[in-house]
Amino acid sequence: MTDAVLDQSRRAIEQGSKSFAVASKLFPPGVRDDAWMLYAWCRHCDDEIDGQVLGSGAVGIDPVLAGGKLEELRARTASALRGEPQTDPVFIAFQRVARRHSIPAREAMDLLKGFEMDVLGRRYDTLEDTLDYAWHVAGVVGVMMARIMGVTDAPTLRRAQDLGLAFQLTNIARDVIEDAHGGRVYLPGVWLDEAGVPRDEVSAPAHRDAVATIAQRLVAAAEPFYASARWGLRDLNPRSAWAIATARGVYRAIGRHVSEAGAGAWDARTSIDRTGKLVLLGRGGLIAIWSKTLDAWREPPPRPALWTHV
Repeated sequence: MTDAVLDQSRRAIEQGSKSFAVASKLFPPGVRDDAWMLYAWCRHCDDEIDGQVLGSGAVGIDPVLAGGKLEELRARTASALRGEPQTDPVFIAFQRVARRHSIPAREAMDLLKGFEMDVLGRRYDTLEDTLDYAWHVAGVVGVMMARIMGVTDAPTLRRAQDLGLAFQLTNIARDVIEDAHGGRVYLPGVWLDEAGVPRDEVSAPAHRDAVATIAQRLVAAAEPFYASARWGLRDLNPRSAWAIATARGVYRAIGRHVSEAGAGAWDARTSIDRTGKLVLLGRGGLIAIWSKTLDAWREPPPRPALWTHV
């Protein structure tokens, strides 16, 4: 029997995140379906605030209108969390996942807090400020995804947070020019000041070399979080470990491409082609096997003194 809610969620991830869509198919069926449904809710909320469709064609909307949409999203999310009947497939999907995995309301609302930062036009002066934003729009998603995979212990949830933070730092580096065209600058302001780049001129061609250097610095800042996240793989079931290791590999590769391309990184949107994804899929499988065998016999190293929310 066809599940219309699940089908819509699957289409959302296939169109909105080709990088994660490939990896998500490696999950066991139950985990995969719930990951798709959580993603559909996250994607919908983001699209509502940015005036886009499945992550594309962002046009931006009036801050007053965006604020109204944000309050509506909060109300509908809270209603779903209370177990009240829903009519929108996106919120039906979210309700299923939230109730099945006991996702705390504070985590769902933390995601919406990230969108509020965009609506209010928050400035990010330090790397810690940027990481705080990254927690709200990606780190908390990593934690919720980990809950879907059955994770409940704090150390592993923290490793999941770290992967979400790394993903978002990579996204910021990849999309910095596009974001700046839309009036959003997530690069640490002190880094821009040191490079002599005015915050309202990040997208200017005259500053492309300097912005490329800052993006390389941000990609480097993501690396300790990627390294920390790897130690969470040993606590996942084998197929979930493979899926997450693959997604980790794809996003790290995107960051490396941005870093290596220098000022030409934004001539076209950086992505990984099909052959590259297949290679990373195989490599992810090897990393998952290593994590579930050799790493399982070792005491994980202490998490480095990295920024953390959880």
